[in-house]
Amino acid sequence: MSSWCDGEFLGFDTETTGVDVTSDRIVSAALVLRRGATSRVRTWLVDPGVEIPPAASAINGITTDLVRASGSPPAVALEEIASALVRAQRDGVPLVAYNAAFDLVLLDNELVRHGLPRLAERLRPCLPVIDPLLLDRALDGLRDAPRTLGDLCMHYGVATRADLHTAEVDVLATLDVLTGIAAAFPQIGEMSLPDLHSWQVTKYREWAEGHNARRAAEQRPGRDVDPGWPMPVEELASAS
Repeated sequence: MSSWCDGEFLGFDTETTGVDVTSDRIVSAALVLRRGATSRVRTWLVDPGVEIPPAASAINGITTDLVRASGSPPAVALEEIASALVRAQRDGVPLVAYNAAFDLVLLDNELVRHGLPRLAERLRPCLPVIDPLLLDRALDGLRDAPRTLGDLCMHYGVATRADLHTAEVDVLATLDVLTGIAAAFPQIGEMSLPDLHSWQVTKYREWAEGHNARRAAEQRPGRDVDPGWPMPVEELASAS
């Protein structure tokens, strides 16, 4: 029986000025179209129009001087990225992203910032997204260990180079981790892509509700995690 595991994937990742999806900016991005053993990579270096904090540069190696010298204007790069994502989705190619909610929400906010149509305006309904972080957390939730991309590479036997935190390398590692998860938990390969997407929506909501309840019980500061996936509940509602 054929499985989505045997099909094409479009991997996506960004590097940013920080971790606030509402205010931080994309400074690089990568899309990797994988067909079997073949991967086709496209990358962008983006001048966000703001200073890149030294803490972000220390992680991703991208400096303000670099993007000012060689980066694309953000509106140009963002339109190219969004258009490529939409073309793949219309072709039935699932999008794969580690912690997909972060990259997709940040991309959507960047599109709005530059007067470009949001993803939901370009494509309704949203076609399947696959998030290896979500899958690992849902399928192996009792494992008491960190779940960074590097941790998942180690757990699923994925060989990585030393330069994780560059968008291209992170996408390739994410796709390899997905292969490892599918091999370890073959039951997910028996689902259809729409069913897998819906299952992830449910599992993310369950995780978010549990996380928020623990935070409230422990009286930890901060905001609740929005239970919507891959886009926040309020954005899904406003797009419908």
